[in-house]
Amino acid sequence: MKAWHGYKASGPMEVGMVFLKGDETPSKIIILAYGLEDGLGSFYRAMASKMTDRDVEGILMKLAAIEVFHKQKLFELYRDKNPDVDDIKTFETKIVSNAMEGGLSTEEFLEQNKSAMETVVDVLNIAMMIETQSLDLYLRYSQKSSDKRTKAILFDLAEEEKDHLKALGDMIEKKIPEEMK
Repeated sequence: MKAWHGYKASGPMEVGMVFLKGDETPSKIIILAYGLEDGLGSFYRAMASKMTDRDVEGILMKLAAIEVFHKQKLFELYRDKNPDVDDIKTFETKIVSNAMEGGLSTEEFLEQNKSAMETVVDVLNIAMMIETQSLDLYLRYSQKSSDKRTKAILFDLAEEEKDHLKALGDMIEKKIPEEMK
């Protein structure tokens, strides 16, 4: 049995869209996406620090590093649209920091989901859920943008989220006890 068999997504379609009203400029969408990437990176670092399984710690740290790369792509896109902003410190003053999909801070998310993250497989499943939400969110953000470059970058980020899902799925397959497969 594959790790994802039997699991269903739950929650309203609006999850992750808490910061959107529908009339956002491409710059505002970039700012929101940057903040979500920042929150997700914080989540991965926090979870990695709690892991005793070095393989899982490694994949979580790799995902955290990729979120930094995503933030850089988003900053460059923002700078293209706003040439007056040339340093990241100025840009980051606009960010809703440490927010994850659904509007929770990393700490709030960890606290609310503590009981769902008791095993290595649980943590990987939560990470997979978040990556799926990120994929969905980028696709929905891209639909909100009329700017072709913004749309393309958001689609690229969505494609990268698919790679994250594959890596997490592969790790889950390695960690699930043989009798559960």
